[in-house]
Amino acid sequence: MEAPTKNNMKLGLMVLAGLVVLILTLYGIGKNEHLFGSNFQLKVRFTNVSGLMTGNNIRFAGIQVGTVKDIEIVNDTTIEVTMLIDQRVKPFIHNNAVASIGTEGLMGNKVINITPSTKTAPEAAAGSTLPAQRNINTDEMLQTLYRTNNNIADISDGLKNTVHRIQGSVALWAILNDTSLAMRIRSSLVHIDRAASNAESITRDISSLVEQTKKGQGSVGKLLTDTAFYQNLDQAVQTIDSAGKKAGDLAKHFDEMTVRVQEYIDSGRGPVNALLKDSAIVMKLNASLDNIQKGTDGFSQNMEALKHNFLFRGYFRRLEKEKKKQSTNTVVR
Repeated sequence: MEAPTKNNMKLGLMVLAGLVVLILTLYGIGKNEHLFGSNFQLKVRFTNVSGLMTGNNIRFAGIQVGTVKDIEIVNDTTIEVTMLIDQRVKPFIHNNAVASIGTEGLMGNKVINITPSTKTAPEAAAGSTLPAQRNINTDEMLQTLYRTNNNIADISDGLKNTVHRIQGSVALWAILNDTSLAMRIRSSLVHIDRAASNAESITRDISSLVEQTKKGQGSVGKLLTDTAFYQNLDQAVQTIDSAGKKAGDLAKHFDEMTVRVQEYIDSGRGPVNALLKDSAIVMKLNASLDNIQKGTDGFSQNMEALKHNFLFRGYFRRLEKEKKKQSTNTVVR
């Protein structure tokens, strides 16, 4: 009796031990502990792990490569996460790869995503610490969305008030209903375009004038570059200045002469005083002018009589013919 009992106890213990080993093996495989393969460790430090737990998956460029082995609080602002990663992906992970905490799907478990960098860097050694990317917390996202919604609401209220004001604006609707406004605006644009074209043409002309001036062409260019023209202009200015001085001297002499004539008139001396104050001389001058006028009239009458005299008639006719020829030649020219 004792032998079968002992055998049953041994069999039970062996079955129990096998079950424990099987459970542990299944648990290890379920947690991707890579019991039958080699692996290495990498570390990363976050300020907030956002619910990350031991055993969560690790992905490199979207590929499952390991699990979270340990999470340790270093201080009040730093949490260190130890990652257990498959040895086969070690050559592809470099020191500048960035680790960040994400989510499997929309509301799934937390994962660590390792994103490779485009820049070259040495291979990450076992036990090294990768740089971490700051995670976007769900609470922060909700707060941001809340502020955004409030801003959108304020903007919507402002747009609503603006629309109401536009709808209630009689002047604005009068402008919009004015069919001739488009024609006037089009005409104004045409005038503006013409003015712009004219301004462009004037600018080109001014530019051309400046270029000609720089090259010494044109009157302005010659004025600025021709030394001979400058000398002639300087001489002309000197001549004008000399003429001005002479005119000043002449005016001075004329003024002195006027003063002297005034003195003669006031003192009663000289022919000027006699001419202006002596009435007899004035009468004689008038008589002389009358005699000269009468002599001139008599001479004219004598010349007219000679024209009709048969002795001098031919002479005067020849003179008239010559005058007509000269006038004809002048008209032809």
